[in-house]
Amino acid sequence: MCGRYTLTKQERRLQEYFGLTERLPFEPRYNIAPTQEAPVILMENAPQRRLMRWGLIPFWAKDETIGPKLINARSETLLEKPSFCKAFERRRCLVIADGFFEWTKTKGGKSPVRIVLKDPEPFALAGLWEKWRSPMGHEVESFTIITTAANDLIAKVHDRMPAILPEANYEQWLDLQSTNLKGLQTLLHPYAADEMELYPVNPAVNNPRQDSPECVEPLATPDLLG
Repeated sequence: MCGRYTLTKQERRLQEYFGLTERLPFEPRYNIAPTQEAPVILMENAPQRRLMRWGLIPFWAKDETIGPKLINARSETLLEKPSFCKAFERRRCLVIADGFFEWTKTKGGKSPVRIVLKDPEPFALAGLWEKWRSPMGHEVESFTIITTAANDLIAKVHDRMPAILPEANYEQWLDLQSTNLKGLQTLLHPYAADEMELYPVNPAVNNPRQDSPECVEPLATPDLLG
């Protein structure tokens, strides 16, 4: 699964890398957690970026409480699950990140590790989004991160990982004219393990209210995965 992630790059770098023209006031984030807002890129006539709540609220939901239960969607069952099938067809998005966290078992309990690409650029996770309206007319835009089987590196700490999309696939994923959903599912495979690395980080990240550079600091300890 993917339960926490980071986006520590400055706004100007995000604009350059993703070819964005509009600015979106956004400070670097070191510990993005479910129910918090984070930026996603979607297609509505043209690519645009919006802040949305992490934890999908399907359009048919009775209330918002379902959101925290739907922070991830399994790639293999997108066409089968009522919570995700319509969004997969009509509301795909890119979730912008530059790292994510997992926890590994140690003698002292569970210890956090951060997983990043060796290339220090930001990257995009495959996502889905929804717009939900409450009976009182209150609107919430929310998203979920799609997961796939873990590659050999991530398998050391978890059997799932977020589906990272190569830059060459961004346009195809966002193209809502595409009706080949089976073909889109083939994009959702484990990212190459040799292009990624992981390292133990400060336990401060365990607290979802903690959001500072301390959360991504390497932990000076022996190899936790050895």
